Amino acid sequence: MSSCGTTCQSHCSGSDGAQDFNESSIPIQNISIAAEPPTSNGLPAPCSKCGAEERFYSSMCAVCFRGHVFGKFKLAVTNNAMISPSDNLLVAFSGGHASRVALQFIHEMQRKAFTSWVASKSQALPVFGVGVAFVDERVASNQPSCEVDKAIEEIKLIVSDLAPVQKELHILPIESICSLGSNDGKSKLNGLLETITDTTGREDFLHYLRLLSLQKIALERGYNKLVLGSCTSAIARHIISATVKGRGYSLPADFQYIDVRWEIPVVLPLRDCLAQELSMVCHLDGLKTQKLLDRPCVGINALVSSFVTQLQDENPSRESTILRTAEKLKPFHFNKFSKNGYHDFLPSRLRSKFQNVKDDSSTKEVLCPICGSPLDKSDLQNLKKIQENYQESIDYFISQCCQSCHFQILPKNEVPLVQFYALLPQPFTQRVNINSLRDQIKDCLISDDDDLDDNS
Repeated sequence: MSSCGTTCQSHCSGSDGAQDFNESSIPIQNISIAAEPPTSNGLPAPCSKCGAEERFYSSMCAVCFRGHVFGKFKLAVTNNAMISPSDNLLVAFSGGHASRVALQFIHEMQRKAFTSWVASKSQALPVFGVGVAFVDERVASNQPSCEVDKAIEEIKLIVSDLAPVQKELHILPIESICSLGSNDGKSKLNGLLETITDTTGREDFLHYLRLLSLQKIALERGYNKLVLGSCTSAIARHIISATVKGRGYSLPADFQYIDVRWEIPVVLPLRDCLAQELSMVCHLDGLKTQKLLDRPCVGINALVSSFVTQLQDENPSRESTILRTAEKLKPFHFNKFSKNGYHDFLPSRLRSKFQNVKDDSSTKEVLCPICGSPLDKSDLQNLKKIQENYQESIDYFISQCCQSCHFQILPKNEVPLVQFYALLPQPFTQRVNINSLRDQIKDCLISDDDDLDDNS
């Protein structure tokens, strides 16, 4: 394998690496490669970490920079007990830089564990499994079917090259979540999207369908954790957009390292990595991505994305600052693992950190059946009053939706609203359990009152 001819010394393929970098969603002019001025003697500035090699990016040489990014990934995995030897991980792959790096780093951890397992005499600890999931969204986009097929073939090649431990690739059309073994998923999905008139609401709803599709794959294929490639840059945009949409109360639930409110827990190992850093890792390693599969934002999400991009251009630390500011919000009880014995594989210095934490897993949150956001106390009080007069399942469903989904997703008129509910996939409607909902509301209100008493 030939070198790329730059100072990265990563022995990446020259043509593939350059092509991949040019196809990045982040323009190359926004990445300051070797922007530091030379030293007084005219020589290139040395790496700020090792001091031996020439600076390549972020004041570091290529080797130190990649180690720095991988170190942030590994620290997030270790400190939050994301992976244990008995796990079976499903990595969500979208074709972008973040999911590609997440897959690569997970693969490197698995390869190291496999090598240690082979060399071990006892082979007592198993090697965690890894699968890859791709959600085909061509039905909801304007992309030519032949181009999507070509991109999927390239994704298959990417996954097949991850050796020595083979990884199974699961491809699920997004419309299949709307059908029950029949072929009417496409028409149901299109009919469902037509009832949502708000462009931002339609985009957000597709995001929720995507998450449900990944959950469906994980449940049916026996995976016990879902790995998403959400990075600091994407989370910063979500923080601003969620605030604009009135989801301030539920915001802390969305950007933590761990989220177990789903049937299959979701983990974010790249939460502390910037999009530009991940793009550069893809360039250094020659990791292929799929720009064709990029989903451009619309509506509020597009405005927020351009706003944060402008902030980032003015000050490269703005995205990290947004995330650090939001971290001051209190996370929910489902933002950590609480299963007994789960942390037995952790180093002793970290085990006590988890075992001594107060277990509040018995706390119940009432979640919006569409977006999964926890409802705040005022919503619960209104819900308690309103549901006393409801008889139909659609009424219970609508009353449990958060205000943001009411405003952006739920149709305003009765006829399209009934059609929307009739076409909803079962995973949405099954989230409303009428028999236990009243008890949940009561428990949540009592819990909030207790918290207020403790704080006073």
